[in-house]
Amino acid sequence: ELRKIVSETINFDIPLVKVTEALFSLELYHGPTLAFKDIGARFMSRCLGYFVKDLNQKVTVLVATSGDTGGAVANGFFDVHGVDVVILYPSGKVSSVQEKQLTTLGKNIHALEVDGTFDDCQQMVKQIFTDVELGKKLFLTSANSINVARWLPQQFYYFFAYKQWAQKKYPPVIAVPSGNFGNICAGILAHVSGLPVQHFIAACNANDIVPRFMQTEKYDPKKAVATISNAMDVGNPSNFVRILEIFQHKFPALKKVVSSCSITDAETKETLQKVYQKEGYLLDPHGAVGYRALQQYLQKNPSQKGIVLETAHPVKFYDVVEPVIGEAVPVPPSVQQQLLLQKKSTKIVASTDVLKLFLLTL
Repeated sequence: ELRKIVSETINFDIPLVKVTEALFSLELYHGPTLAFKDIGARFMSRCLGYFVKDLNQKVTVLVATSGDTGGAVANGFFDVHGVDVVILYPSGKVSSVQEKQLTTLGKNIHALEVDGTFDDCQQMVKQIFTDVELGKKLFLTSANSINVARWLPQQFYYFFAYKQWAQKKYPPVIAVPSGNFGNICAGILAHVSGLPVQHFIAACNANDIVPRFMQTEKYDPKKAVATISNAMDVGNPSNFVRILEIFQHKFPALKKVVSSCSITDAETKETLQKVYQKEGYLLDPHGAVGYRALQQYLQKNPSQKGIVLETAHPVKFYDVVEPVIGEAVPVPPSVQQQLLLQKKSTKIVASTDVLKLFLLTL
């Protein structure tokens, strides 16, 4: 059964593409919702489908999204018998393609448009899971990376990358666009399990909580600020504590394996434009953050080569990408159809009580 689940999860390509002599892109966007979250969401939905088939009780999957998680979870769980999915997303802070992917399916997928930030959405979800009384009435689980079934399978593609890496003698430096830090955490876990990696770079946007921590050893969460790489707009990344746990909270051990930097929106746009003009390779804003971070690292370490994780198809952020490159991004037919569909969402304030009421009336 597990082999079947895994083969259904990854029924699309994850190619390692050469961009320059020293820099390669692992394209994680060839799944149904054009983002790396497809791997974790598809694995989890199939596992949950397997485990709930003999239950008499309906399962409610609760998920907060800053963009790609919502679409991947909606697609992965759509029409799964005995499962309701409730997705919370910050109003006006996801791209138009992302919003359509999580609000147009209907049936067992319920989208809640929250008047607040992603951190508000995530906090509401966490508070619901600590509500003992509600837990007695509902069978609740999460499809965020708080749930290891969503997050652990993300290790797969780090091994796929290494399988395609030609220079096995020289392990790659891997740059990971980082928001909630689940993606890079999965990579670090793969490395601890034996995967050869030279170094990890946690590439952040203006939400620079971890880059500052790596310099000062002080963890100081802040309210998220909006950027053009919106899926990484997280002011208190919930998976960072997992990374600290892997290194047993020993800062020198962490610093040896992981570095982190912050890339501005202006630098992101400049990278997007230059890489497209010079190399003919089109990045999305998140991939551009990772690319810039890797570029900076390789300039200081010219003997090394690296991989950037390209986490989403540029079309998901066409409203950012097109003005930068001065061209239209080709839209896949599946996205064209989705953009024509009617949005179905329920607007709510950022309140756990309001969310609780919604869950009880499902």
